[in-house]
Amino acid sequence: MTGKTPPVVMRRLGIGLVALALAATACTSGEAETQGGGSEPTDATPPAELVITPEDGTGEVAPNSPVQVTAESGVITDVQVDQTVVDEASAEGEQETPGLYDVTGTLNGDGTEWVSDWNLRPGSDVVVTATAENDAGEETELVHEFTTLAAVPGQRLELASNYPVTGDTVGVGMPIVINFDLPVTNKAQVENSMEVVSEQEVAGAWNWTNDQTAVFRPEEYWDPYQAVTVDLRLAGVEASEGVYGVRNHQIDFEIGRELIATMHVPDHEMVVTVDGEHERTIEVSNGKANRRFDTTSSGVHVLMERYEHITMDSTTVGIPEDSPNSYNVDVQYAVRTSNSGEFVHEASYNSAIGSANTSNGCTNLRMADAQWFFENTLMGDVLNTTGTDREFEWNNGWGFWQKSWDDWLANSVTGEPQVTDGSGTPGSVHGER
Repeated sequence: MTGKTPPVVMRRLGIGLVALALAATACTSGEAETQGGGSEPTDATPPAELVITPEDGTGEVAPNSPVQVTAESGVITDVQVDQTVVDEASAEGEQETPGLYDVTGTLNGDGTEWVSDWNLRPGSDVVVTATAENDAGEETELVHEFTTLAAVPGQRLELASNYPVTGDTVGVGMPIVINFDLPVTNKAQVENSMEVVSEQEVAGAWNWTNDQTAVFRPEEYWDPYQAVTVDLRLAGVEASEGVYGVRNHQIDFEIGRELIATMHVPDHEMVVTVDGEHERTIEVSNGKANRRFDTTSSGVHVLMERYEHITMDSTTVGIPEDSPNSYNVDVQYAVRTSNSGEFVHEASYNSAIGSANTSNGCTNLRMADAQWFFENTLMGDVLNTTGTDREFEWNNGWGFWQKSWDDWLANSVTGEPQVTDGSGTPGSVHGER
């Protein structure tokens, strides 16, 4: 069960999305006898008393307000939160995934305080039902009903795109890239709303390349052959003042075999290993290095998008077509390795493959090798290049492995690693109320 990381002395109570048709009521000691089947409490065993916040009957509660339950003269035994969305815009197009909007909570060590782990859905009717027992085992129940503030049109944080997507099988270097449609200023709350769970436990962290893009990578490459789930519990998170997430998402993908390609540029070859075993040596021609632009960058590249056919046009990277250095050529089997125009691709026109570096910065291959590389690599596979004086920038495409783990972790807003064992995220998703 997912949720915030509890201290050793805490225990978790799960919350089900069960339809409750209950009026707000606090049970008396007589009601406790009826519900719990116990005897009339004596002076030595007073009934448990419950307090729930937000208060019963409250309207327009900020959705990033925590639900809190406290008990006196007893311990909390169950808390259930039922949310019914009445704001149609908040529910439109939502993902059909069981449990996607379950609200779990963390119970303190003596069982007297429960706090919700996640935010509430904007524009919802909310029913909180809490149960506690006194020392005699007699039950007290309390129900609160309230409504949450609807997200304002134009101020609804949405998921614009993500890599990978559900169903993908990717390489061991794959980052998780989340693109939002609006800028995020409360980055810590949003980071803590995004939980990564993998079959093989690792430490990882989020970084922000800009105000709308968050990227997760583990400390080291993913272990191969495992499943990864990303729970984006964005509903109710306040991304910036007055801007709330409206829906949750779940992304499920697989890490495939470990494919690592390496190139020492002066050697004119690429060596490919799969699961640590040599798979193929490919003759290449890299950048001629007359200037920075046509120098192949050195560093850890992650394979990105791919095209069976593409036109390499220098105007797309800022070189005018009337420049002596311009080019416009059609190539096949192209795999992107940076956002600055570097690809691994077929270049049958290049007679220097295997003997000299004559390209405009891309890695040129013969047709058969280019087709093999295109068909046998995955998004997220690793290409590690050395031997040039142009360093690959960490934010050029998916160059995130260019940062050391210490630097990557230090650049996370939370400043703490997120362990992918399902134990939760490092901090709170709630606002200060």
